[in-house]
Amino acid sequence: MAALLGDGNLADGTALLAHLQNAGPEDALRHQFAHVLGGWDQAATDATWAAGTSPGTAERRSAILDSLNLDTATRKLFADRFPYGANIAPIVIADDWEEWRTEQRRHEHDFYWPHYRKFLLDKGWHSEAVTGLDLATEEVVRRLSDPTRGKAYQAKGLVVGYVQSGKTANFTGVIAKAVDAGYRLVLVLTGTTNMLRAQTQRRLDIELLGRENLELEISAHDTHGHEYQDDPDWLGNRFIRHGSRPSDAGFPDIRRLSTHAWDYRRLRQGFSALEYHRHDRSRRLFEPVNLFTSDARLIVAKKNKNILEDLVADLGRISDRLGEVPVLIIDDESDQASINTTSPKKWKADSRERTAINRLIGKLLQMMPRAQYVGYTATPYANVFVDPSDVEDIFPRDFLVSLPRPVGYMGAEDFHDFDTDPLSDNRGFSDSQERRHVRLLSEEPDDGELRAALDMYVLTGAVKLHRQRLGQASYRHHTMLVHEAMGRDTHREAAATINFLWNSGDYHGPSGLRRLRRLYETDILPVSQHSAPQLATPTNFDSLRADVSAAVGKISPPDRDAGPVIVVNSDPELERQQESLDFDRRPIWRILVGGNKLARGFTVEGLTVTYYRRTTAQVDTLMQMGRWFGFRPHYRDLVRLYTTEELHSMFAAACRDEEFLRTELRRYAQPIDGKAQITPRQIPPLIAQHRPDLRPTGRNKMWNARLVERSSPGEPMEPVAYPHPAGRNARRTLDNNKLWSPVLASAISLEEFKTVRVSSVNGAPLMQETGTYFDSKVAEVEHAEMLSILGSLHWSSPDTFQPELAWLSNLRTDQLNRWIVLFPFQTSNRGIVQDVMSHGPFSIFKRAWTPSKGSLRAVSESRHRNAANRIAGISTPVPDPAADSLNKPGTGALIMYPSVEDTSRYVDKPAPDDQITLAFHLVTPMSTMPLNGKLIKWQTRSSRDPMAVVVDA
Repeated sequence: MAALLGDGNLADGTALLAHLQNAGPEDALRHQFAHVLGGWDQAATDATWAAGTSPGTAERRSAILDSLNLDTATRKLFADRFPYGANIAPIVIADDWEEWRTEQRRHEHDFYWPHYRKFLLDKGWHSEAVTGLDLATEEVVRRLSDPTRGKAYQAKGLVVGYVQSGKTANFTGVIAKAVDAGYRLVLVLTGTTNMLRAQTQRRLDIELLGRENLELEISAHDTHGHEYQDDPDWLGNRFIRHGSRPSDAGFPDIRRLSTHAWDYRRLRQGFSALEYHRHDRSRRLFEPVNLFTSDARLIVAKKNKNILEDLVADLGRISDRLGEVPVLIIDDESDQASINTTSPKKWKADSRERTAINRLIGKLLQMMPRAQYVGYTATPYANVFVDPSDVEDIFPRDFLVSLPRPVGYMGAEDFHDFDTDPLSDNRGFSDSQERRHVRLLSEEPDDGELRAALDMYVLTGAVKLHRQRLGQASYRHHTMLVHEAMGRDTHREAAATINFLWNSGDYHGPSGLRRLRRLYETDILPVSQHSAPQLATPTNFDSLRADVSAAVGKISPPDRDAGPVIVVNSDPELERQQESLDFDRRPIWRILVGGNKLARGFTVEGLTVTYYRRTTAQVDTLMQMGRWFGFRPHYRDLVRLYTTEELHSMFAAACRDEEFLRTELRRYAQPIDGKAQITPRQIPPLIAQHRPDLRPTGRNKMWNARLVERSSPGEPMEPVAYPHPAGRNARRTLDNNKLWSPVLASAISLEEFKTVRVSSVNGAPLMQETGTYFDSKVAEVEHAEMLSILGSLHWSSPDTFQPELAWLSNLRTDQLNRWIVLFPFQTSNRGIVQDVMSHGPFSIFKRAWTPSKGSLRAVSESRHRNAANRIAGISTPVPDPAADSLNKPGTGALIMYPSVEDTSRYVDKPAPDDQITLAFHLVTPMSTMPLNGKLIKWQTRSSRDPMAVVVDA
C-alpha cells in the first residue's frame, strides 16, 4: 500500500493535500486516488492491512486510513473527496428468493458480460464505475428466476436511478448477464417516441450485440447496404467486437427482431423467427442441454399500442411453446405509459379497466409464464403507488434496487446550495453551486434575457474550441435547450424569436463582441477559474476572439439557411429537420426548441446552456424535464441553467423529495439480526412532498395513493373545500359556525388586546407614512381547543384538511401551544359589518366559488398575510412591530374571513348565519418543523389486502 503512495505517510504531504483540496471533479490525480481507494475498499478480507474488515464498509475505509497514517484533518478531507466504497453499492430491498447465482453459475457461460465490461473500460470508464456496475447488475440478475428452473416463476422488480445517470448502461449489463445465464428472449420497452427507441436500439447494437451479430444480417447481395454502413462508429470500428461469431465459440448469437431504423413489425409469414432450436427434442427448451445451445432474440419496441398488439399477436401464434422460453422484459421509463391510469370508478365488479399499454404488458406477462419484469426509472413515485395486490399489474413485489449516484454525475443538487443560508448572500463562485451554474430569469419572458442565454451558448462553445485546440478534450457536440411550454405554436414562435435574436446579435461586430466580452469577464472566466482551474480558460477575452468566430460558424454555418435552431416536437412538417438531430452520425452544434419529445429519456448530447420556463405540478414530470442533468466531462464549469426563481425553488423541493425517498430506502435496506426489515410489498411508499403545490406524480397515477399527513412549518395552509351554503349544505355551514362560536365570542378589538394596531405595509418600511393599515378583532386560543374545532369541521370533500390535521395533532406543546386568531375589518366604506352567531360585529367578505360550488377560489388577502406570518415568527421583508408584539414561542396565526358568495343576495345586506362561511388561512411557526424533515406522507392502499403495506407513521 505504501508503495502506491510514496512513503506511506500522507500527513506531511502538504503539496499533495493542497492539490486535492482545490482539485475539481475532473482532476486526473483526484481520479487516480478515487480509483486506488475504490480498489482497496472492495479488496478481499484476508489482506493483512484490512484487519478482517468487510469490503465496502466504513470499517474497511477506517482500516485503509489507519494504514496510511493520516492525521485528523487529512482523514476528513479524504472522507469528503473520496466517500468509501459502499457508495458504489446499490440499495436493495427484496423479498425472499431462491439463490441460484453461485460462483460457478456466474461464470460458467460468461460471454457477453465480460466483453461488455472490457468495452466500457476501453471506452474510458473508471474501474470503480465498472465495479459498481457489476455489483448493481448482479443484484438484479440474482433476483430473477433461474432460467433452468423446472417450475416457472415471474419476478417483478424496479431499478431506480437518477435522471440521465446511466440507467441504459445498467440494463445493458443486466441483459448481457441474463443472456449468459440462459434468458433467450429479451424485450426492451422504451419510451413513447421514435427518437428514444432508436437511440436505445443503437446503444444495444454497439455495446452488446457487436459487429459479429450484426454482420449475420448483412447480405453481400443487398444493393441497399445496411443501416450502419455510413455510421462513423461502424466505420471507425467502435462497435464492440467479440473476436468471432458467438455461436462458433459455443455461445448464443443474438438475433434482432427490431432494427435501428425500424420498430418491431408484424412477422406475418416469418414468425418462425421466434422459433427456438432444441438440440434434444425430447427435452424442454429451458433445460440446460437445449437452453445453452439456442440463440437469443432481442426486441426493442416503443410503448405504442399498435406495436405491442403486433407483438402479442405474433407471440400468440406460438403460445403453446412460450411456457418454455425464459424471457426478460426491460421496461425503460416504467412510470411512463406502463402505469394503469384509469379511475377505480370505471372498474367492473370482476375486473379492472386498464389503459392500453398497461393491458398489453399484462397480456405479455400472462402469455409468458417465465417472463421476468424489470422496470427502470428515475422517478418511481407512480410505480410504488401501484396496488401491490393486483397480480396482473407491475408492482415491484420481488425487489427494488436503488442505484448509487455515479461518479462525475451532475444532478439537481448541483444547481442548489442546500446547506447554505440563502438569506446571507455572501456566497461566491468558489463555494456556491447556484452562483456558478444558475442564472435567474424574470417571471415574464424577456428577449434581453434570452439574448444573454444565446451569448452564453456562443461563449461556452468558444471555450470548448479553445480547450480542444490545446488538446485538453474533444467536444463533438455543443447544444442549447430552450423549453418554455408545450404546443407547436409556442415552439414556432420561440424558434422565430431565437433566429431573429441570432441574426441581430452582431457576433462578428463591435456591439456583439462588447456584449460577449462583458459576459465572459463577469461570468465565464471567474466561474471557470474557481471551479475548473485545471482546464484552459484564457484570462484575456481577445485570446478567445478566433474561437468565438469559429463557434458562431459551427452553430450557424453561412451556407445553411435554416439558422441555428432545430424544433423537436410532433409536427410532421418538421420531421425532415428532426432527422438531422442524430448525435450518432454527425456533430450537432445547434439550439434545440421542444417539449415532451425532449423531456424524458432522450439524451441531449453536449448540452451546456438551458433556457427553461415550463411549469408543472408534479415532481416526476419536473425532474424528467431536467435534461441538463447528466455527465459533463471537461465542461462542467461551463454549464448554465437560465430559469425563474419559482422553477428553481420547485426543483429544490423535488430534489429534496428524491433524496428523502433514497434515504428511506437506505434505512429500510439495513438488515436487523441478519434479516431484512421489510419486503418490497411492505415498503412504506411514504414520499416526502416539500411543496404542497408539487405532487409526486399525476393524479391519474395516484388512484391507489392516500395522503396521510401534510406538515407546513412556516408555510401557509388555506383549505378551500367548504360546504357551499345552499340547500342541505346550509345546515352543515351553520354547524361549522357553531364550532367557531366560542372563538367569535372571545374576540375583542385589538386596542383592548394590545395597545397597538396590526398593520401591514405594501412594499414600504413602516417608518414611512405610506402603507395600508387595517383594524382587527383578535382572539387567543389554546392549541388543544383549536384542534377540537378543526377536527370537527364539515368539508365538501372528506379528505380535505385531514393530512394537515394529522400533523397538527402530533405536535408537542413546545412546538405549538397557542393560536392568535385575527378577524380583520375591511378598509373604510367596504362591505357589510354585522354580528355572526350573535357575536361581533365582524366584517363580511365577498368570495367567489368554483363553478361546481365545490370550493372557494381563494380566501386570504396579501395585506393580512404579512401580519399573520410575523405573529408566527416568520421573517418577512415588511416590518410590523404590532404583529411582532403578538408573537411568543409556539404561536401560530389564523386569519378568519366571514364570507358570503360574491353572487349571493347578501352581498349588500346582512346575511343569516347559515349563509356565512367562516373561511380561514393559517400559518404555523418554524418550531413545528418535523425532526426528519418529511413534510408530506403518502400511503398506498390496497383494494384487496389492507395489510399489504406497513406504514411507518
